[in-house]
Amino acid sequence: MTIAPRESPSDRPVGAITNVKGIEVGHHTDARRPTGCTVIIARDGAVAGVDVRGAAPGTRETDLLQPSNLVQQVHAIVLSGGSAFGLDTAGGVMKWLEEHDIGLPVHYGRVPIVPAAVLFDLGVGDHRIRPDADAGYAACEAASNSPPILGNVGAGAGALVGKAFGMAGAMKGGIGSASLDIHGVTVGAIVACNALGDVIDPNSGVVLAGARPGPQALTLRNTRLALLAGEAPTSILDGTNTTIGVVATDAIITKGQADRIAQVAHDGLARAINPVHTMSDGDTIFSMGTGKSGKSLDMLTLAAAAAEVTALAVVQAILAARGLNHNGKRWPAACDLKFST
Repeated sequence: MTIAPRESPSDRPVGAITNVKGIEVGHHTDARRPTGCTVIIARDGAVAGVDVRGAAPGTRETDLLQPSNLVQQVHAIVLSGGSAFGLDTAGGVMKWLEEHDIGLPVHYGRVPIVPAAVLFDLGVGDHRIRPDADAGYAACEAASNSPPILGNVGAGAGALVGKAFGMAGAMKGGIGSASLDIHGVTVGAIVACNALGDVIDPNSGVVLAGARPGPQALTLRNTRLALLAGEAPTSILDGTNTTIGVVATDAIITKGQADRIAQVAHDGLARAINPVHTMSDGDTIFSMGTGKSGKSLDMLTLAAAAAEVTALAVVQAILAARGLNHNGKRWPAACDLKFST
């Protein structure tokens, strides 16, 4: 079954997570192969939560984010390629934060709290090249409150989408960001999209990127319709995908509210990715609340905004991605497809 997208999607500006007061973002992209990491820093600390929905996650320091546990704030969150090897990046982030006197004060100094999540990009280029502690440190050095570069950078450098019927028919994923301002409060997201499933424009229903009929095709297979029609997926190694991200707000929130925001942000993934939260994905979303706006916002509105910016960030990751040629393989991006009107 092969279909072409119904229309060309809009690429209108939708803000960035760095519009959230107190948030900085930095990327490190490894020039030796497509991989990298992305750090989201809150120098003054941020209340945080997490929700893991994928069945094959790779994470660090998620238990302490449970509302009933002691630590109340984090100082950075790392998103990384490299599968479980990429968790090493958090050590470099901790080193950088300690050098800048950022962390949880204890009797002996400061301990930076740095949760992390990874995606699997080892199938793109030399798998022996992975983000490490030096990469995490370099991402911190590059961090600022300017709008982050999107697409084939940082944690999204080696990301692919649409792998249900094999890597040869996949497409380029990437990293995207978006934000919304409501009554003086900003809610933003940054998402590295390396999904097994297709990516969909939630406003139009158009499939933007995903499984293609073959390596040379510039049309889309539509994974959802193909699976429902009984087409068998290719055997997929568990954990070889995963979409990871952070939703942040400068509203004043509690740790319990942060936990809920991380949960509902997955609604945004479900609007923009199909299928999502599979046995081969480790989909993980963190939340951060800096409180820097000095304002509160009702949870219904915060939850709606969290889901919205998450979906928008996924779409922006795909619209910003560019086709990848590596070691004789080519994975096109959404901008390469032949859209019909």
